[in-house]
Amino acid sequence: MKQTNISVGLDIGTTKIVALVGKKNEFNKVEILGMGKSKSLGVHRGVVNNITQTIQSIQQAVEEAKIDSKQEIDDVVVGIAGQHIRSVQHSDYITRENPEEVIDEEDIQKLIQQVYKLVMLPGEEIIHVLPQEYKVDGQGEIKEPIGMHGGRLEANFHVVVGQVSSIKNIGRCIKSAGLNMANITLEPLASSEAVLSYEEKEAGVALIDIGGGTTDLAIFKDGIIRHTAVIPFGGNVVTEDIKEGCSIIEKQAELLKTKFGSAWPGENRDTEIVSIPGLQGRDPKEISLKTLSKIINARVVEIIEQIFLEIKNYGYNEQKKKLIAGIVLTGGGSQLKHLKQLVEYITGMDTRVGYPSEHLAGDTQESVSSPLFATAVGLLMNALEHNTFEVEEPTEPNAENEDQPEVEQKQKDMVIKRKSILDRFGEKLKEFLENA
Repeated sequence: MKQTNISVGLDIGTTKIVALVGKKNEFNKVEILGMGKSKSLGVHRGVVNNITQTIQSIQQAVEEAKIDSKQEIDDVVVGIAGQHIRSVQHSDYITRENPEEVIDEEDIQKLIQQVYKLVMLPGEEIIHVLPQEYKVDGQGEIKEPIGMHGGRLEANFHVVVGQVSSIKNIGRCIKSAGLNMANITLEPLASSEAVLSYEEKEAGVALIDIGGGTTDLAIFKDGIIRHTAVIPFGGNVVTEDIKEGCSIIEKQAELLKTKFGSAWPGENRDTEIVSIPGLQGRDPKEISLKTLSKIINARVVEIIEQIFLEIKNYGYNEQKKKLIAGIVLTGGGSQLKHLKQLVEYITGMDTRVGYPSEHLAGDTQESVSSPLFATAVGLLMNALEHNTFEVEEPTEPNAENEDQPEVEQKQKDMVIKRKSILDRFGEKLKEFLENA
């Protein structure tokens, strides 16, 4: 990028590819400078299945964003999702040679690197290791062990696993589209940055991102990500059901779903009917809205129940794992009429629809603050944070730092070090891509 304070988030979805160009304004809010959107042709359930078509779709979205923002686009932050992503919980420990010395960053890195060596299924690799809680010499519930004394450092980890080939394919598409991947992050994490508040993450919340091809789940508690899952069903399956059930073409099915669809069948009366033009001069088709709602409801209930099963597996009923903030729905599928009520009815948990508007500047177009663009906004936020960090990191000690006590300077260095760990996920994935 020509200007370091401008960044780009690229969301490669199953139904659409979105490129968002933005910068931070004086109030630390995200100002959208331009947006490009194209139909995603080569992605199925979050996984690239046609490289050529995906490259064309990426180029189209980026070109549109370039024209809209009047900016050159070189570096992008990309999201990764898809049915191949799964997560496991793992505990590990290291024995320190000198318990009298305080625990430092090196010890934590040693422990994290040990987890990366876990043996996975063929073709799978660990792409993200997230430490949750630490134990030092058996003393538990430690969030930050740096500075403590101890011989045995133990931690619980949330390990995200993915298929290397799928990750490499995304990398190839980005490279072939003439772009450079500045960072890559897990899409449920990007969406959570855009729509969840710090208080919700502390209290305990389940984020459900309903996309076109997949539904992503991310559970947070005590400000830490506790569980992630990807369900290989999304809004496209509902459209497919309408297409089959009403014997109409896909375009008409999608329109029916967005304009007249409801997740709650009791909402429509039998007399409510919509007429659809016939193909090539054929007679128009009359479809009952009650029938339409029943088709939608059957599939949506199935998706919610699968997600709810994942939430149950996490153990949300246990006192320590209670999700006080309930459920937040986002993604294009969350805009379905009466979905919030259906989710509350099935799960018995408080539910709201998450909009990314909280982080956006006041004059942002209404369309961008829709749940549809939550992931793209989250990726842009990640790109800006990454960028700001790069810019702010001091290259040489200045007069001010020289005057400060050594301890204070050490703390500053520690903050810089800690922040860079957040980028380790991107670095790990980049490693895979470079070895492709």
